[in-house]
Amino acid sequence: MLAWLITLPLLIGCAAGIGAALRRRPRGTLRLLTVLDVLLLGAAAVVLALAAAGDPSSAATTVASAKASNGQALIGAAIAVAGSSLGAAIAVAYTGSAALAAMSERPEVFGRAIVIVGLAEGIAIYGLVIAIILIGKA
Repeated sequence: MLAWLITLPLLIGCAAGIGAALRRRPRGTLRLLTVLDVLLLGAAAVVLALAAAGDPSSAATTVASAKASNGQALIGAAIAVAGSSLGAAIAVAYTGSAALAAMSERPEVFGRAIVIVGLAEGIAIYGLVIAIILIGKA
């Protein structure tokens, strides 16, 4: 919990700094962000290589690995909910604006437009179902 209390204000400060830098010098800031993204990608590749080189059979016998697998299931559930919620938000943004545009011209398409927006919201429900299944197995 202490790590979040330290990290969250730092992330908010970084986001505000990036926003201010983008307003002042957009090209230079985008180049810097691209370099930082490439460095982050390299670090992630190193962590992936280290994780792949580890011996899973020795870790499976310890109690710590059981706790880690529970944590991994919870992280997987969080990723499922976050990814599906972001996907649903993008889908609702596009379908909702198109539905409003269609309803402004022809109000009788309200029912069809709501169904399409509801289908886009269903993506988030699928992610929630996957998260419930993962939490149930943890």
